[in-house]
Amino acid sequence: MSDCLFCRIVRGEIPAKKIHEDEHVLAFHDINPVAPVHFLVIPKLHVPSMAALGEEHVEVMGRVMTTAARLAGEAGCADGFRTIINTGRVGRQEVYHLHVHVLGGADVLPAMLKR
Repeated sequence: MSDCLFCRIVRGEIPAKKIHEDEHVLAFHDINPVAPVHFLVIPKLHVPSMAALGEEHVEVMGRVMTTAARLAGEAGCADGFRTIINTGRVGRQEVYHLHVHVLGGADVLPAMLKR
């Protein structure tokens, strides 16, 4: 998708502070971090949201998730981290290119949801 923000980052049209890149996945620091460790992991292939995933995405999503785990460990998140995938309007997705937020680095994350 030519005007997608994350597709433009993948193509190098918009700079990002990259952490990892291979043929299927790109990881980069969030521009508005909410934790000491806060980065995104995205498939290079444009997938609008988690709701659009199909069987053809099994391999790339496995790569996204294993990359997220490895990079969290390398960032010092030995005691844990949180992964967040916002999906659709109700899920508060802001950029419609599937992305995994990885947050950690300190015991500052709030409880998952207020009851």
